[in-house]
Amino acid sequence: MKSLRLILSNPRYFAPSWVFASINILFGTWAIYIPTVKEKLGIDKADLGIAIFFLSLGVFVIFPVAAKIINWLGVGKATWYGILFSCLTALLPLLAPNYYSLMGALFLLGASNGITDIAMNTLVTEIEKEDQQNFMSASHGFFSLGGVFAGLGSFLIFTINNPALHMLYAVILVFVVNYIFHKHYKHIVAAPVEKEPFSLKLFKPLLVLGIVSFIIMGGEGAIVDWSGLYLQEISMAPETLIGTGFLAFSVMMTLGRFLGDSISASIGSIKIVALGASIAIIGFLFVLATHTYMAIAGFALIGLGFSVIIPELFRIGGTVKGVDSSQGVSFIAGTGYSGFLLGPVVLGFVAESFSLKYTFVILLICTIIVLGATYGLYRRRR
Repeated sequence: MKSLRLILSNPRYFAPSWVFASINILFGTWAIYIPTVKEKLGIDKADLGIAIFFLSLGVFVIFPVAAKIINWLGVGKATWYGILFSCLTALLPLLAPNYYSLMGALFLLGASNGITDIAMNTLVTEIEKEDQQNFMSASHGFFSLGGVFAGLGSFLIFTINNPALHMLYAVILVFVVNYIFHKHYKHIVAAPVEKEPFSLKLFKPLLVLGIVSFIIMGGEGAIVDWSGLYLQEISMAPETLIGTGFLAFSVMMTLGRFLGDSISASIGSIKIVALGASIAIIGFLFVLATHTYMAIAGFALIGLGFSVIIPELFRIGGTVKGVDSSQGVSFIAGTGYSGFLLGPVVLGFVAESFSLKYTFVILLICTIIVLGATYGLYRRRR
């Protein structure tokens, strides 16, 4: 909890951490109103799926150019402008008068979130290098907290009874707090690195980190989409417990991220990724036991294990020798988002063709691969 105390006691660290929370407050508030938008525009699930694809498309379009934009503006300014862009675009989907404008609005929202995501992770990486302080994991904990704040905001739905007005309140909260604190990071630029010509030797560690990011975020996406159905169909859980797997996963994910920085400072980034993968492997074994309460405990362990891995990948990727921190972060973010979006879809076909249990066997095998990859990274770093 040292990093959490650091963030709450020093505006230099609170400012970028609040950016993490801000992104999920805005995105979570939009997610609350997806059924409302679907009903308002009279579209079916297939149409909604295509519209949400444009959200992903916006993210992927921005990733290849994000590093250049961040280096051109400076990472601090890029983070601040990204938040301003996100505040503006967050309102658009709820104001869309028709289906095509919804697709355009979601594309812009995806692009703004994409640039802000890479900028804020690069910003934390740079501050960590400058100050020799670890707070990346706790910053990702703030991202999780942003989702909690958005969820609590759902209690205002019937009081406000206006989706766009609700989002405007969220935008005002995000903007005001960021406006007050952005002076603590706006001036920061990425430290110059001695670039090396492209080579497989240089790209190899980034590729390994990208594969790990793809697997872990693919696993996160699968648990978000499939944990409830697994408890219902495989564990035969009563209806009151169907949502507890994802709840246990989310709570332990948030807790683990607030604890992760201290452990990372003690044992190092690669070892904590190995530790997280090991805990997640035990969690998957619990889930595959199929007993309801063991499965719920398993989802909790997976959340705890996964919680520290993605923040550490950004930390490692931002310090790869011969590579700009923004380029390292954007590569890991791009592969991670690919896993988050594609993983659940591919595993869904497996579940449909064979059994939902097989999808979790695949996730177990993939997590074992992650554990093996950490051995390779550890040997290279030594």
